[in-house]
Amino acid sequence: MAKIVCFGEVLWDVFPSHKKIGGAPLNVAVRSSFFSNDVTIISAVGKDDLGNEILHYLSEQKVNTDCVSILDNYKTGEVKVTLNEKGSASYSIEYPCAWDKITLTKQSELAVKTSDALVFGSLSTRDAISRKTLHKLVKLAKYKVFDLNLRAPHYTNEILTHLMREADFIKFNDEELYEVSKFLGSKFNSLEQNLNFIAQKTNTKHICVTKGPFGAVLLYNEKLYYNSGYKIEVVDTVGAGDSFLGTLISELLNNESPQKAIDLACAVGALVASNEGANPILDENDIEAFMNPL
Repeated sequence: MAKIVCFGEVLWDVFPSHKKIGGAPLNVAVRSSFFSNDVTIISAVGKDDLGNEILHYLSEQKVNTDCVSILDNYKTGEVKVTLNEKGSASYSIEYPCAWDKITLTKQSELAVKTSDALVFGSLSTRDAISRKTLHKLVKLAKYKVFDLNLRAPHYTNEILTHLMREADFIKFNDEELYEVSKFLGSKFNSLEQNLNFIAQKTNTKHICVTKGPFGAVLLYNEKLYYNSGYKIEVVDTVGAGDSFLGTLISELLNNESPQKAIDLACAVGALVASNEGANPILDENDIEAFMNPL
């Protein structure tokens, strides 16, 4: 069992017909907890019904909420989600909201110091308050996992570069990999060349790139591991990459082989994309049957 801390946004994904609890760090936390890890989330919600529902949901999912602040002056975050005909999501993210104002506490410092890994993304850096808190917590972490999760216009190349250089593990999707490689000066055109380019440029030994329906590639201690994906009918892609990352980090921190870790992570990501919302309830037997049908 690993001790994992996730930092950043907790919010409601608002679809045209309904809303669901989400936010990349929350999704990673929930999926990591599903695999029996000790998971804490550092965030903030408003003093409102939406915030109370998030706290209740996290407790139900066995995610520790002691480091989630309840703020009087800012409301719980909401994101408008639009799905195209293929189920791919685009987002309109309101600002400011509670998770933009995460302040440093002794409790959050202790949680990070005593954890095996700190997982964070770029979206939580859009406001100076949460960004300053993250920079301080990163300095305390044993193993730093940076999920870029780019949401224009809520990031800068300067901040991305700084956090990539701080990270021990970086996760991109393929579009993000090419975007970041380009601004770092890459002349390469292949995914593997750009992956190795970023590893050298940022001095990071662990990098993963997801490729949508075509699986993922993992660079782990100078070796590449591949999974070519699983065939599914996509309902929506919201949270699929987050469940992928939560699974992958859980497996690696618990000393599973990189190949088995990426295989399981791709399967879980695919199953999430075949369901509605970011955090569908999955069963370990169903995951096994999906990967290895009899």
